[in-house]
Amino acid sequence: MAKSICMYFQVHQPTRLRLYRFFDIGKDSHYYDDFANRTILKRIAQKCYLPMNELLLKAIKESKGELKVAFSISGSALEQFDRYAPEVLDSFKALAKTGSVEFLCETYYHSLASVGSIPEFRHQVLKHKSAIEEYFGQTPVTFRNTELIYSDQIGREAFQLGFNTMLTEGARHIMGWRSPNYVYTNDFESSQKLLLRNYKLSDDIAFRFGDRNWAEWPLTAEKFRDWVEAAEGDVVNLFMDYETFGEHTPAQSGIFDFMAALPKVCLESGISFLTPAQAAISFNPVSELSVPNAISWADEERDLTAWLGNELQSEAFNKLYGLQEKLSLLNDPILWADYGHLQESDHLYYMCTKFFSDGDMHKYFNPYSTPYEAFINYMNVLSDFIIRINEAIAEKQ
Repeated sequence: MAKSICMYFQVHQPTRLRLYRFFDIGKDSHYYDDFANRTILKRIAQKCYLPMNELLLKAIKESKGELKVAFSISGSALEQFDRYAPEVLDSFKALAKTGSVEFLCETYYHSLASVGSIPEFRHQVLKHKSAIEEYFGQTPVTFRNTELIYSDQIGREAFQLGFNTMLTEGARHIMGWRSPNYVYTNDFESSQKLLLRNYKLSDDIAFRFGDRNWAEWPLTAEKFRDWVEAAEGDVVNLFMDYETFGEHTPAQSGIFDFMAALPKVCLESGISFLTPAQAAISFNPVSELSVPNAISWADEERDLTAWLGNELQSEAFNKLYGLQEKLSLLNDPILWADYGHLQESDHLYYMCTKFFSDGDMHKYFNPYSTPYEAFINYMNVLSDFIIRINEAIAEKQ
């Protein structure tokens, strides 16, 4: 019987690029679709962030603080909240004040820096850590990398930055016969605890809840509690996108009612809720976990092919991170900010050509008609960005 639930929600909004034509290169260096960014953020704020934060705040108070949850909010999302929806920031701050919510650390720009540039990875992690301290008054102690990307080496890097706990995916090809419902340790750093997403139970909420063709529909809090109780292990890690609630799965599906009922139903049955930091110290690790090659929570393969699976993505990725050395010669905050936003994993995701088992999911999140349109638009922006870097270096010499 699993005695505890650890819930973590990912909050991220990309800085979407405007339609940037070949003829704009060298003439117009404003890359972002401000109208789309504002419109989409305000819509999701009304449909998801504000009602869910209110729901969780009420549930925490009703449970007298026994309900515990965690959030990882990217720096890109924090910037957009500041700019377009400060009331959302206020609602997250109200949750922080309860003492029942843990804010995790990640890469500031929700980037693939952990596989692109270790110096940039370290910079973004520390930048995000400072942002969490500034906004929420917490010093994060748990790390979750972009898209739950993890390997032994990435875990070691996070450990060296001070994170003794890290979240990742309970990928089948890594776990084998083992259950994700236990605490594990990094194969390189035995002091670093690993919490693994239970993808079956997480996806029952995140992807299957509103599916009337699902054999288990409708999903009730009582039914889900029974699944948790029947699960092997110590802690069921439910990790999902926060936009699941109200945006990906509409309110009329009953998902808000489900989430309002779940804490009470579980607590009454003796199932506790823990933050990731609490879960890591509450249970003894059962073994080390060896992950030589990077895994993620994306698609059936649970690897990096959603972002680096074709030649378009590889060319964009290599060209972008190839600029690191030149940028290091410059102390230009505007260039560095653009460099950060151009690293957002979403840009590479839009170029994905996987149109088989996971194709619908890729198209759902993609503002472009084709991956090739996404690639051309991005490379036009990148071409202008390179011109700006070269001009800045020339001026300095």
